Amino acid sequence: MSSRTLTRADLAEAVYQEVGLSRSESSQLVESVLNEIADTLVQGETVKLSSFGSFQVREKGGRVGRNPKTGEEVPIAPRRVLVFRASHVLKDRINNAQSADAAE
Repeated sequence: MSSRTLTRADLAEAVYQEVGLSRSESSQLVESVLNEIADTLVQGETVKLSSFGSFQVREKGGRVGRNPKTGEEVPIAPRRVLVFRASHVLKDRINNAQSADAAE
């Protein structure tokens, strides 16, 4: 398993290679897509990408947490959290890739 991280530059380069836009246009396209996804999530809406998965913002209520070392109670403020749920297509693709790697 590789420890390499996919970056915005990698995405822009992939768009450049696959679509044939200039490098700057490819970079602008990637930024535009990521900004649209982020803006939609900030508004509290769900983002669904077919055959990939969905991103959703959930509200978590406030609660009392506990420091495991000292046992001291600490209030945890309500907050919004981002949740990603992979589609079955993506899950199957990941599991099939692991099976192919294990067979080698």
